[in-house]
Amino acid sequence: MKEKARDIFSSLFHPNSLSIQLLSRSLLILAVLLALIGLLQYVFMKDVVYRNKASSIQNQIISIPRHIWEQFNQDQENTDRPIFFLPGANLAFIDQEGSYYVLSIGPDGVNPPKLKTQEYLDVLEKPPLLDEFKRSRPGNYKVVKDTSGTEQLLILQPVFRGRAPGVIQVSTLTSPLKELLLRQLFTFLILSFVAMLFGLLCFLPIIRKTLVPLFNMVDTAEQINAGNLDRRFPTRQGQMEIDRLAESFNGMLERLEASFEAERETKEQMRRFIADASHELRTPLTSIHGFLEVLLRGAANQRDQLNKALKSMHGESKRLNKLVHDLLLLSKLDRTPHIELAEGFLDNLIREMEPQLRILAGNRKLDLFIEPDLKLKYDADSMKQVVLNLFQNAVQHTDSENGQIQISLSKINDGVRLSVQDNGSGISESHLPHVFDRFYRSDSSRVRKYGGAGLGLAITKTIIDIHKGTIDIESKEGHGCVFHIWLPDNQ
Repeated sequence: MKEKARDIFSSLFHPNSLSIQLLSRSLLILAVLLALIGLLQYVFMKDVVYRNKASSIQNQIISIPRHIWEQFNQDQENTDRPIFFLPGANLAFIDQEGSYYVLSIGPDGVNPPKLKTQEYLDVLEKPPLLDEFKRSRPGNYKVVKDTSGTEQLLILQPVFRGRAPGVIQVSTLTSPLKELLLRQLFTFLILSFVAMLFGLLCFLPIIRKTLVPLFNMVDTAEQINAGNLDRRFPTRQGQMEIDRLAESFNGMLERLEASFEAERETKEQMRRFIADASHELRTPLTSIHGFLEVLLRGAANQRDQLNKALKSMHGESKRLNKLVHDLLLLSKLDRTPHIELAEGFLDNLIREMEPQLRILAGNRKLDLFIEPDLKLKYDADSMKQVVLNLFQNAVQHTDSENGQIQISLSKINDGVRLSVQDNGSGISESHLPHVFDRFYRSDSSRVRKYGGAGLGLAITKTIIDIHKGTIDIESKEGHGCVFHIWLPDNQ
């Protein structure tokens, strides 16, 4: 019992625990929200406090009768005569000429700030009457710094001294107001911390209870993984998503328990066999069909053409029979059958295939550049399949009227290089790394049109690998492609 409780506790408070992650993210969101609220509250309250202070000072100035201002003589710089009671405030008067007179300095001894003369004159420009002065917007203020860097709240209020208008400037330190705001902010932070602590204590058991169905599924999955395939995930736990997930897993387990491995292998082998057969059988059948069409068009009356066509069709039928045998073996072993290599001239093989290739090319232009006497060890049927696969690929991707295909064979680097080049649509750079993958189609619609299964290039590469050669491709979309095959001549 203690062991289980310890395991639950350790899993609950593990850094990667879903409970801890949900809790930490919830608290993080709460902390961010509280921080934003505190910031907005500070900014809003700062404006409210400053504006209320300014409005209070303006109301005191406006409430002073006009004759009070008229009692002052020309010596307005006398600071011993206070006008009205404003604790800690500095007073200054600016007449309509822009002359600046200090009326009083607060007990803090900080000199009142002095603005530009034009700013005072702008205050006097509107409105011209005292009644309009009294209706000026309450709470207008500025926050300025004097020459010593002390920040002060400054209020400008137009007044009349006799018939001459002027501006009363009242300035007071902002530090008391900031202290009030900081006290409020500190109080908010304490309350926020208490709220987060309370949330931590409340969220943890709530999250734990919410995740109980998920923990039950984890326990069941561990038992199934241990080999108890009769176990099923609990359903009807009160959470719709978890219940649906459990039902889906249970259905899957029932199907897997019946015959998962055998069924998968059977379907995979059948799929691979059908795909290989549909691709590989099409090429020789197309060749035989082409020779039959030639015979039907009148070549049957010419004994030489007839013998040549029959000989080619007989060879194709033999190769077709071998391909069927190879595909059956491939479906059984899922690998390429063993290939018998025999010494021969590869240039002769390609020359023998020329009539067949020209039939497959149709109206496309076919050029052959073959060096003579290129002797090496190879399997004739397999190399025919390689040439036909690459040639058929070129036919599929070139225009039926303006297409150009070039086959070249030359001696290079202790071996033989076979190249098949076309001027077709080319292959995009993103497809190049995958062109030799089995079942891969760079252009599904085009390959499907010609009945391919995406196996031709994969089989070609397998044959070349068995011959201990290499194959690569150069292509640019819209500019055709060229396949290069290198085969060693000293096997």
